[in-house]
Amino acid sequence: MSPTPEPGEFVTLLTADEVAAMHAAGRPRRWDRGAAVCTEGDVADWVLLLTSGRVKVSSHTATGTEVVLAVRGPGALLGEFAALDGLPRSATVTALEPVEGIAIRDFPGYLQEHGRVAVLLMRMLIGKMRDSDRKRIEYGAFDTTGRVATRLVELAERYGEPVNGGVRVTLPLSQDELAGWTGASREAVSKALRSLRDRGLIETGRRRVIIHDLEGLRKRAR
Repeated sequence: MSPTPEPGEFVTLLTADEVAAMHAAGRPRRWDRGAAVCTEGDVADWVLLLTSGRVKVSSHTATGTEVVLAVRGPGALLGEFAALDGLPRSATVTALEPVEGIAIRDFPGYLQEHGRVAVLLMRMLIGKMRDSDRKRIEYGAFDTTGRVATRLVELAERYGEPVNGGVRVTLPLSQDELAGWTGASREAVSKALRSLRDRGLIETGRRRVIIHDLEGLRKRAR
């Protein structure tokens, strides 16, 4: 798989033979930036093994507000809930940049032939539930600046590139999307970013952030 799978994503748990079998069971697909990979409410029976690019997973409230649930990168497995339980998609997946993946239609059949992968999938789903619980605690315990700092630390740890004076994160997210990810308004996120800049923790630009003090940002995220 190219580029290298992101650490912690589903494919990193599999053997080379299991990955090859997954590729053989599906077909390549690609989407342009901004395209909907799958849409909340759709009925579909396929999963996607993401091989390149990043996507956002989101849902909408009854008032139409977008809530970003996650950002996923190469190696992620997407759409497994609907493929397993036959219910409509529970979230929309949108390409944040050009993405490619392997669409696998008979995923239950693949799991029947690869029992170890089924066990790993259960562990991954439990991990997602734990992460959801952690985010709910964040929303109740942290202010907006703390939640923004938490998301920036997460992005730095996953996508950060060392540069002179800190860690650069090229953000595929707009401020509106970052607001949806932190459960705050765009105005509140702008204020939080300004507060972090004033403290000398970060420097911001168009869809990029340079973190000058990652440890300080971690402390603000607590």
